Amino acid sequence: MIRQIASTFSRWTCAAGLLAILAAGTVVAAPHARADEQRWGFGSDLGLTSGTVNGTVFTLAFSGDYYIDRNFSIGPMMQISPMGDLFQISFAGVGRYHFRLKNGINLVPFTGIGLLHADLDRGTGPGRIDRNDTSWYIPIGVSVEYQATHNIALSSTLMVNLHDINLSPSLSENDHTSVALLFGFRFAP
Repeated sequence: MIRQIASTFSRWTCAAGLLAILAAGTVVAAPHARADEQRWGFGSDLGLTSGTVNGTVFTLAFSGDYYIDRNFSIGPMMQISPMGDLFQISFAGVGRYHFRLKNGINLVPFTGIGLLHADLDRGTGPGRIDRNDTSWYIPIGVSVEYQATHNIALSSTLMVNLHDINLSPSLSENDHTSVALLFGFRFAP
């Protein structure tokens, strides 16, 4: 019985000690945090992707940016091509560097790594193609942004997508690259 009480007291003492350390850390770190410091931004684009297994396709893109400082952000990026015979979706973690030029123009090179899935469903009958593949994915690109207001920018993006989509035996050629031209907006803190 005494051993059980000592064990319970030891757990409570340990939990109280951890709670005290967390509370002290919060009090010490509180003066450094600013309530007005918003670090998340997002973007949305639409445009065309050329060089896919189905030629040129309509593409939607969405991105999130966590600003580590004013000029560098990291975050997720998703591209989706939902129309026609080809359904293609990609996710990547992307790093961006924001060069802030004069007159509200920003030059934003970026690169990342992730996964791409392509599903091609073309035709009917004996010549029908219904194949899919998932590949590694490396987007490399640059955005030119015009700062319309303090935190909203109009954007134009040129991106080269590196991947290795293989839809054989239906298609003899593999898909290794595609190029996207997208137009949209960015919201930054």
